[in-house]
Amino acid sequence: MEALADTSDDRRPVERWHPESCGEIDIVIKTDGSWWHEGSRITRRGMVDLFASVLRKDADGVTYLVTPAEKLSITVERAHFVAVRLDAKGEGEAQRLFFTTNLDEVVEVGKDTPLRIETDTTTGEPDPYVTVWGRLEAVLSRAVFYELVELAVERETSDGPQLGVWGGGVFYALGPVGSHDV
Repeated sequence: MEALADTSDDRRPVERWHPESCGEIDIVIKTDGSWWHEGSRITRRGMVDLFASVLRKDADGVTYLVTPAEKLSITVERAHFVAVRLDAKGEGEAQRLFFTTNLDEVVEVGKDTPLRIETDTTTGEPDPYVTVWGRLEAVLSRAVFYELVELAVERETSDGPQLGVWGGGVFYALGPVGSHDV
């Protein structure tokens, strides 16, 4: 449980660095969470961890690798991370939700790290995300999303009856009742 204790942004000096943009670097975070450089997969976990530690998405919507001296844009196909594990503590409005990413970041759902669900207007398929820090997000793996749906409760909202979960004292709607039946 110690890993769950420190989920604050205070560990991220990258949020305080503001160098001028120096261009771009051919790094891509693929939809599956893998990192690629100049068309080759980065297989050394230490390198991926290093790059992730200086990752920032700015208000302009662009994701950068940032150091005190330079800022290089990279490509992100879907999300910066993948949520590969869900841990829930408590029940009802007191429920706490913790997601672990593919890079072992643990994030508790809350005011600064909310859940959000985009829904495809044609297929109705959900695309669930959780904020990890700053503007960086993790897409929930399919298995993790199904675990989340298992925790869902019905609640009447201004959009009608919704299926959703409580996390950090906030109700997060996952979609209309019946929309995630398997």
